[in-house]
Amino acid sequence: MPLFILLLLLFCTVPVNAYIDPATGSMLFSMVIGIVATLFFVAKAVFYKISFVLTGFDRKRDKNHFPFVIYSEGKKYWNVFRPILNEFEKRRIYVVYYTSAEDDQAFSQNFKYITPKYIGQGNKAYMKLSLLSADVCLMTIPGLDVYQLKRSKNVKHYAHVFHGIGDHCGYRLFGIDYYDSIMLTNEINAQYIRELEAKRGLQQKKLILAGAPDLDIMAEKVKKLPPVFKDKFTVLLAASWGPDAILSKYGADLIDKIADIDWDIIIRPHPQMKISEKSILDNLQERYKDKKNIFWDFEVNNLISMAKADILISDFSGIIFEYAFLFNKPFIYTEFEDNRPIYDSSDLAKPTWKKEILNKIGFELKKNNFKDIVSIIENVSKDRTKLNAIRETKDLLWANQGKAAEIIVNFLIDKQKQIANKG
Repeated sequence: MPLFILLLLLFCTVPVNAYIDPATGSMLFSMVIGIVATLFFVAKAVFYKISFVLTGFDRKRDKNHFPFVIYSEGKKYWNVFRPILNEFEKRRIYVVYYTSAEDDQAFSQNFKYITPKYIGQGNKAYMKLSLLSADVCLMTIPGLDVYQLKRSKNVKHYAHVFHGIGDHCGYRLFGIDYYDSIMLTNEINAQYIRELEAKRGLQQKKLILAGAPDLDIMAEKVKKLPPVFKDKFTVLLAASWGPDAILSKYGADLIDKIADIDWDIIIRPHPQMKISEKSILDNLQERYKDKKNIFWDFEVNNLISMAKADILISDFSGIIFEYAFLFNKPFIYTEFEDNRPIYDSSDLAKPTWKKEILNKIGFELKKNNFKDIVSIIENVSKDRTKLNAIRETKDLLWANQGKAAEIIVNFLIDKQKQIANKG
């Protein structure tokens, strides 16, 4: 009965005048998931044993156990999983694709071997995943077994694939600690993962130099983009989210400096801003609602805005590498802290490659230079000295260009065969 009441309180949405801070809420939900999952697996184990004795039930034929499961948090990760799903489809291998987007693009693909299923969002999805039974599960979400998303006892192998090219230690603390394997976008990040494993006493994960499946598919789309026709010089202001992100930290202090210039300005906030920093975003949209040269881009596809832009201004967002590597155009980035205590990088002996690389291929903008932002943008957009460095860095940070999906699927198939043979 107490368990039933807990679950009822968890999933009922009745307005109340109360507040539970996120940390406490996460802890309570983790406790509930732990209790439910334990009872579920105990009951399932008893069922298997009784069924085997009475009927010879073979768990390998359990219709609720899957060889391969892929989970997507939302539509913005479609470019990560699409080439992987296409590779499984091409090989005629059955995969269950869980998604937290009701309108996920997978539902319109007419797959024969991929079964897309909507499992809800947030806690509802995490509960479903905590009870999952599978040989291999591939996800891009960080924080497995740290926050609400708990490892299922009936999943034999958890694999993590990154979205975009970036510093793999830029996740919040323990972001990838409890995965069994990591699909790397480049070799550089392997040393950081090994350093964190040693420092935290973790078992070494399997590291696969895969590449970037999302950039692979974006590169193919870029080739098919129609020519861009425009009348004005265009600035793309693309932000990440969090206290160091450009819109959160600077916002109007920066935009005001260019809002009255005869340029087109495209502002592309991170999707998470709509959730975690909605008030900041709403205030900025209200402030510039009468500016005819300011456009807000909330589309899933960011290629159109990047194609239109003559220069990008960003922070530590992964769009920097997409813009530079796919379009070979100059960019400006604002100063940021990459070793804050909440991030994995804070536990490393030395800073990661990110700032060094950005300084090599981009132009850093400090707050005390905001007054000169117009001339800085004009000079940087005309300066082509960084473009050769961008091309060299592209080959360094983006491994196995065009082949990531094939490498990832090869690994997952081999791993599932090992698990099946042991089973």
